[in-house]
Amino acid sequence: MSLLEQIDPVILIALGAGLLAVFGALIALIVFLRAQSGSTGVLAARISQIAEQHIMAQDRMAERLQGQERALTDMVDRRLGDVSRRVGESLQQQSTRSATTMNDLRERLGAIKAAQENITRLSQQVVSLQDVLSNKQARGAFGEVQLEDQVKSALPPSAYRFQAKLGNGRIADCVLDLPNPPGSIAVDAKFPLESYYALRAAKEDGVRIAARKAFGADVLKHVKDIAERYIVPGETADSALMFLPSEAVYAELHAELPEVIQKSHKARVYIVSPTTLMATLNTIRAVLKDAQMREQAGLILAEVGKMAADVGRLNQRVDNLDKHFGLAEKDLREIRVSAGKVARRAENIEEMELDEVETADDAIEQTAAPKLTLAFEKGEGE
Repeated sequence: MSLLEQIDPVILIALGAGLLAVFGALIALIVFLRAQSGSTGVLAARISQIAEQHIMAQDRMAERLQGQERALTDMVDRRLGDVSRRVGESLQQQSTRSATTMNDLRERLGAIKAAQENITRLSQQVVSLQDVLSNKQARGAFGEVQLEDQVKSALPPSAYRFQAKLGNGRIADCVLDLPNPPGSIAVDAKFPLESYYALRAAKEDGVRIAARKAFGADVLKHVKDIAERYIVPGETADSALMFLPSEAVYAELHAELPEVIQKSHKARVYIVSPTTLMATLNTIRAVLKDAQMREQAGLILAEVGKMAADVGRLNQRVDNLDKHFGLAEKDLREIRVSAGKVARRAENIEEMELDEVETADDAIEQTAAPKLTLAFEKGEGE
């Protein structure tokens, strides 16, 4: 590529305009010189030659400029076409991505809306739960319902009773029927929560300490009431359960009031939360299963004893039968001996009879022979 082709067309156009200006100035100079003097003909001729050369160069430059302009126009058209195509493709891709993004955004907005609805429902439920827990009677009913659900899900129907009346006239929320020992265990589902709310609402340290102390005192009073009402000697076990349907209250007691837990243990009243109650119920179910297995094992042992007695009687009867068979065999042997003797005696009798007959025959023949001889002799003689 030549140096001229490498120059930007705009610069070439500017150079062409400059050359035209120079050429105009030269023409004006030539006219001026011709007007001044004829002696300057050689110079004018030279200038005219230079002017002609510049005109020819200008023509060639104009042609090149036209070619560069056409090439520039074609290049601009191609680039505009490429740019238009790329812009179209980019717009198409952008439109596709925008549609996909809008769909994703619509789905996410739908999920956010559903989550907001769930949060609204949960908020309403939390408010309802707060209303329930703020009312003492409703709180007791809530605890009884939760206790009932857990007990029914863990134990067979024969192992519990709800609203069971004890021998002292008190009605327990639930009685877990266990074999002796330990015996039936009463469960109370009511719990003091007003002082706990006061503890939660306390902001200052002094107020918080006083509220915690009042909360511990309320819990211990409730423990004492349970021990007096639901531990009946000879009817229930020597312990009872206080059910707290709130893990937060249970955690507060164990974390901040361990002395309350210790005193409740001394009073034989054990505080349980939903989690620890489920563990306790699983333990009770294992105890019931073990007691049932022991009962079944006792029945099996009784049946085995009866079967052993039957086997003993069977052995005795087999021995008796063996004795009978021995006696029968002896009798058969004796019968065979007697039959043999009888057979031999019959044979002897038969032999004796045959001998006697033969002897009689011989005697008869000996007696008759002389007579026959005499007769014969007489006949012959005659």
